[in-house]
Amino acid sequence: MSYKTRHIMRILPSLLIIILLWTSISLASPGIEPKRVVLKNGITLLFVETHALPMVNISVAIKAGAIYDPPGKGGVASLTSALIDEGTTTRTSRQIAEEIDFIGGKLSAAGGEDYSSASLVVLKKDISTGMELLTDILLNPVFPAEELERKKKETIAAIISERDDPGAVASKEFYRAVFQGHPYGIPVEGDEESVSRITRDDIMNFYQQFYKPNNTIISVTGDLNYKEAVSLIETSFVRWDKSRLKLPEVPPVNKVSKGDSILIDRNITQSNIVLGHTGISRDNPDYYAVSLMNYILGGGGFESRMTKEIRDNKGLAYSVYSHFDVNRFPGAFTVEVQTKNESARDAIEGIRTELKKIREEQVSDDELNDAKAYLTGSFPLRLDTNAKISNFMLMVEYYNLGPDYIRDYPNKINSVTKDDILRVARKYIDTENCVTVVVGKQEKTGLRK
Repeated sequence: MSYKTRHIMRILPSLLIIILLWTSISLASPGIEPKRVVLKNGITLLFVETHALPMVNISVAIKAGAIYDPPGKGGVASLTSALIDEGTTTRTSRQIAEEIDFIGGKLSAAGGEDYSSASLVVLKKDISTGMELLTDILLNPVFPAEELERKKKETIAAIISERDDPGAVASKEFYRAVFQGHPYGIPVEGDEESVSRITRDDIMNFYQQFYKPNNTIISVTGDLNYKEAVSLIETSFVRWDKSRLKLPEVPPVNKVSKGDSILIDRNITQSNIVLGHTGISRDNPDYYAVSLMNYILGGGGFESRMTKEIRDNKGLAYSVYSHFDVNRFPGAFTVEVQTKNESARDAIEGIRTELKKIREEQVSDDELNDAKAYLTGSFPLRLDTNAKISNFMLMVEYYNLGPDYIRDYPNKINSVTKDDILRVARKYIDTENCVTVVVGKQEKTGLRK
């Protein structure tokens, strides 16, 4: 038996357990009782105890998202997280990959708009090895220059390839127009020019400024008790000292003050349309009413008003949907649709009609009850694996949603009234000051600015 075969046989039980974990839909516990503690070095630790499988999932959020990218250097936060597991003071990128693979675990890192993240999934019996790797990449990254250049080339190649994707072009142009002067208007990965300007010093400076224990949230979910979880994180990060931290000011999100149409000519048969404006932040108390309103308007799939009218009744598109980005700062409210070039005008008019309607008329009892049933009924599915629980707890902590958020969510959804829906529709949907981006064959759309 070859070494490779023996290695596969060794880790096969671990792989099977991981597959079971990822595919399981039965781990959701209505009695999830998260615990929270701030450790001596400033790490905020969240813990949820589950014993369905002998697994431990650890998610890390560092308040080091793209909103803190230096001016003109969009993509620094994304590249920093992408490089953090590409070599440490004691391990090469290959050694890190081989060691986590050897125990059948998973170690990853990613950048985001508001925060960057890392995660570890391992069997309980391998938690020491897994934590050694996780702490190594977080505390001792070296950001090899050759890996930085490789990642920059990959990022720029991906950015260039997106120019051939009409949907990506429309989306980027929309965010650029709506979030002028705010980091949300710049893609997390940056653009071709900004990425090409990023140096290793930029990465090192960003890491040293933001990757601190008192700027970090860690969520542990799995087959441990509270005492074991606290001891695990305290011991693993004992060398990570608390230090002075001052987060840069992020400019405010300005509301769209006038309507605008951006028409981009492409020789394609389908127009890609994005329409909308700024929306709400995640900690907005109207979040629950807005979620229900959006479900009824265009977020509820085949049950939404937009789908019924624009898809079913008018046959203008296969899919049309609306969405509220909810981040630390007010995100975007968008309606997206693809339609034949010749139907672009009718599709936009149909969308505008539905936007006006939900601002002017109360929703029906059936619409509201169906939306409540969906949002409360699907809520447990957001917590049906250890990974989902860990990431969900990070989100609750980061956005200051409160320790009782999981328990209170159904009650807050069910307390929303038809008057609330009408109020938030009038407050957060602006039919006059919308940005509309259309990527398509403009001579066939007949649209004019």
